[in-house]
Amino acid sequence: MHPTKAHLTTLTALLLLLTTTLTAQQPPPLIVIGFAGGFIKRTSTIHGEIELAHHLRLKYGSAIHADIFENHHGDDAHREILHLLSSNGTTPTEAEKQSARIVLYGHSWGASEAVAVARQLQRDSIPVLLLIEVDGVPKRPHDDSIVPANVARAINFYQTEGLLHGRPLIHAANPATTQIIDNIHLTYKNNRVPTAGYPWFARTFTLRHIQIENDPRVWNQVEALILDHLPPTLPH
Repeated sequence: MHPTKAHLTTLTALLLLLTTTLTAQQPPPLIVIGFAGGFIKRTSTIHGEIELAHHLRLKYGSAIHADIFENHHGDDAHREILHLLSSNGTTPTEAEKQSARIVLYGHSWGASEAVAVARQLQRDSIPVLLLIEVDGVPKRPHDDSIVPANVARAINFYQTEGLLHGRPLIHAANPATTQIIDNIHLTYKNNRVPTAGYPWFARTFTLRHIQIENDPRVWNQVEALILDHLPPTLPH
């Protein structure tokens, strides 16, 4: 028995409905964008923030789109986010903006750049699920102490023992829309974190600043916070 035109039309409609249903059930990938500190190249994997992006890509595959940028390339990161959100690769629609699932993080100047990109997204009316600052150092003209209102949750890790250290407090521009999870003070007086591969001047003059950058306590907690935003059916 050969299928009729009516049969083929019905089958096509069913396949289209099934595809649409399955697509609707799959949330868009979680976009995780990190920023390296100082003058670090994004390829230098001895740095904790860069290693995290590689780790997320390898472990979670298509569930997470993880990328890392140098802190003076915030505009490139912003363009990539818009491209990822848009189904046509240009400007996302209002629906695509509101369905965005974005996490921003950074260390040192990278933390400052993460806040700056969150502000760019606020001007685009795009929400940010989570913002993470690790020993953030302000980079003019940015003020990384005030978290913009489009960010749902933010957390700050910092140390105060070194010549170069992060700010102790971050605040919400609008406490009604942004939850500051915590400002977490870490000490390295009796906690030796390896800094193999760092140049001698970094280990001499900014030791505590690079110890927090490589502290597994920090990045394990960061990863756990990121995974809170994955669907429960995916492996954590």
